[in-house]
Amino acid sequence: MRLSSMRPSSMNLRRGAARGAAVRAGARAGFVARGVLYLLVGALAVRIGLTGTSEQADRGGALAEVVSTPFGAVLLWALGVGLAGMALWRLSEALFGAAGPKGDRLGRRALSGARFAFYAVGSFLVLSFAAGDRGSGAGTTDRQSHDLSGRLLSLPGGPWWVGAVATAILGAGLWIAGRAVLRKYRKHLTWERMSAPQRRFMDVTGVPGGVARGLVFAAVGFFGLKASTESDPGEAKGIDDAIRSFAQTPAGPWLLVAVAVGLVLFGVFSFGESKWRDV
Repeated sequence: MRLSSMRPSSMNLRRGAARGAAVRAGARAGFVARGVLYLLVGALAVRIGLTGTSEQADRGGALAEVVSTPFGAVLLWALGVGLAGMALWRLSEALFGAAGPKGDRLGRRALSGARFAFYAVGSFLVLSFAAGDRGSGAGTTDRQSHDLSGRLLSLPGGPWWVGAVATAILGAGLWIAGRAVLRKYRKHLTWERMSAPQRRFMDVTGVPGGVARGLVFAAVGFFGLKASTESDPGEAKGIDDAIRSFAQTPAGPWLLVAVAVGLVLFGVFSFGESKWRDV
């Protein structure tokens, strides 16, 4: 009886330590870094839709934009450190549970673990780019998608491996878009303490921003499935080509521009999360 009564208290202490000041600061810095990257990717995609420029609308293109600014080197390090802070926060959630009454659920912790891996890789690539390895963070996601698909297709049962990864990405994209439409992000914000204008700001940026982000991921997954069914790694697309593919729809370049504006809004939404997210 005594041991069982101590367990919740011990767990709460560990979860409280995991959400200490340093981890919370890292999370907020991570949201800012994510916002900057999405803002730049969205702006690049808008230019592509309006002018047909050959610039990259992905992480590589965003980093190239950053490095061309007067304080580019400092900004690159700041972005990499910010993403590392996001990764650390997600790791703490995976190990000790997230904020909120259901934060200790196994599924929630597993999802945080996957997000930790995603942001840890992103941070490593950005920091490598900042340290001078220009072939790391600036590599096109399109080429990386082709290379990864080619390696998976060369394995026994290769098309199935590619199909499984593509299905997961497609499902994640639809899940992201659906949660944005349903405004699920509200439960992760300090919603009750926010003013009406602050809530409106998060809805105006969060819904179209989340839908645009989800559509891009879904497009990447769709083309991955095409690569698996045709056993052709050339059919796989990264973020840049996935965004450009929206211009090939009946809506033409205007759908691409709409998605691009949505990505800009998601960047702005991330800035709001850095302030009002419950971490």
